[in-house]
Amino acid sequence: SEVSSMSKQLRAGLLLTLTALIWGSAFVAQSVGMDYVEPFTYLFSRNVIGGIILIPIMKFVDKFNGKENNPSAEPKDKRTLIIGGICCGIALFVASSFQQIGIKYTSVGKAGFITSLYMIIVPIFGIFLKKHVPKKVWIAVVIAIIGMYFLCMTGETGINNGDILVLLCAVGFSFHILIIDHFSPKVDGVHLSCIQFWICALISFFPMVILEKPTFSMILAAWAPILYAGALSSGAGYTLQIIAQKDIEPTIASLICSLESVFSVLAGWVILGETLSPRELFGCALVFAAVILAQLPERRPNLSCKDLQREESRPHHSTL
Repeated sequence: SEVSSMSKQLRAGLLLTLTALIWGSAFVAQSVGMDYVEPFTYLFSRNVIGGIILIPIMKFVDKFNGKENNPSAEPKDKRTLIIGGICCGIALFVASSFQQIGIKYTSVGKAGFITSLYMIIVPIFGIFLKKHVPKKVWIAVVIAIIGMYFLCMTGETGINNGDILVLLCAVGFSFHILIIDHFSPKVDGVHLSCIQFWICALISFFPMVILEKPTFSMILAAWAPILYAGALSSGAGYTLQIIAQKDIEPTIASLICSLESVFSVLAGWVILGETLSPRELFGCALVFAAVILAQLPERRPNLSCKDLQREESRPHHSTL
């Protein structure tokens, strides 16, 4: 029913807001961790921890749902799960790598603003996938981007190599959101998330060993920020994202996830004692307003019972 659908969307919105809060606060851990290890080492370590943490959670969820003694689903469903996990893992690796490396060559403010551009990249890609994007969402995207400008851009000008890498990161995260939108309704979200972490860790392992040659003492020195990022940002955050995206449009999901940048500023204020200027507070308010606008229910004309049945039977997710 329509009421049930709105309830699911509200729950999904709250879960994605919690995800954005986790990711935003993880910027503090990410910044501290880079004082001890290189990008691919950090990426490998956090994804291994995320994958390890999800294994017992996955077994618990299977037991709770009565799947523990059931030798899983059809071969077709297993294949879909594996393909989805691999695709999500590759997209996550590409996006995270570009971001991690790009931040080394540009300011955090510019990186935050450029990364947030996935808000508009997702609906643009959605047009090519024949997804309907309501006018209010486009308005919300424009408001959010203006808000991100006030929040993150602090007078730096010009485009450098780091900016280009972070822009590629935004494209990567756009693909990640759309891939999740395709696979999450078809497979178990926790299983999908667990597979993507191990795929991302596996890919990260090779450049880590070849280019960075980390030592155990280096990783041990960064145990706290790596553990935080692995357990919460990876283990909890990306899993909540996959679960929530079953019930919400990818464009709105990208808008809510963009609150990550707002929460990162707030985390810096609360944890690191960084002050918020009136400009930054104005930017935060604009982004919050955009997210709320995007989630307001659309006014729909009165439909007959047959029209409502036809509306409910339409697929809500596109195919890639």
